[in-house]
Amino acid sequence: MQFLEPKNKNAKPVDWTISEQTREIVKQYAEYAERTESETVDEFLLNILGDQKFIDWITNKRSNKRVVQKMGIKDKVG
Repeated sequence: MQFLEPKNKNAKPVDWTISEQTREIVKQYAEYAERTESETVDEFLLNILGDQKFIDWITNKRSNKRVVQKMGIKDKVG
């Protein structure tokens, strides 16, 4: 038997403005993937961490240790 692990999302509402088209895309994809819209957006945005140029940019920022910790990318920073 596999035990469930907590998601530990520590989610908070945000105040962003996105286009109607984007909202519809998220809505339809969430329905397709049988996920909530929040889960869908969360998963897609985590894919940004695959952009090595972005990771390098974060690494070169001043006071990056706090940012790296919050983003959970210690293993990606050299």
